[in-house]
Amino acid sequence: MSDSAAAMDAIYRHQRFIYDLTRRPYLFGRDQMLAGLEPPPGGSVLEIGCGTARNLLCAARLYPDAEFFGIDVSEEMLKTAQASVARSPFRDSIRVAHADATAFCPRSIFRLYAADRIFISYALSMIPAWEAVIERAIGQLAPRGELHIVDFGTMESMPPLPRRIMRAWLARFSVIPRANLESAVRQAASRHGRTATFRQGRLGYAAHACIGQSLA
Repeated sequence: MSDSAAAMDAIYRHQRFIYDLTRRPYLFGRDQMLAGLEPPPGGSVLEIGCGTARNLLCAARLYPDAEFFGIDVSEEMLKTAQASVARSPFRDSIRVAHADATAFCPRSIFRLYAADRIFISYALSMIPAWEAVIERAIGQLAPRGELHIVDFGTMESMPPLPRRIMRAWLARFSVIPRANLESAVRQAASRHGRTATFRQGRLGYAAHACIGQSLA
């Protein structure tokens, strides 16, 4: 087991049982991101850092004709994800597996050769090599595929004291908002000849990014 996998398992060994309930008040923008995925009919959707499978299950309700895949480095979280999928109506359309986000290969894991949509929800802020995750994800996209990201923003418009308190609290869970997320997204998109959009919500709390289809 890698150091990052062990760290995530240590954090979520017990938290996984209450994760969805406790994160709902402050993981903003997840459902809006899912509503914007709009995969093609019969398309494939992959989540990096799928956690409890909460997002995959929501997406499956929105897009019942698509196929869904999820990876996570934490085997503890995957226990919850597998149980949630197994008791859902979408057990035949969602598959999850253990994998490192920086080096995963959907072809070998799922026999998925290229994904129509990939999304990352509040995971980059927990992965030390987060820029490598973006790079890896782009490489797994179909030519007309899209990578959608939602995560903590710069919080630059928040008053200083609440911003410091929020960042200190997040740090307790090994969460570090990526101040240069926008530049990393735009540079990665440029290297791959793809479009990129980026915006931040109210007070800079949440950031939304999309790397779109190839310009070629």
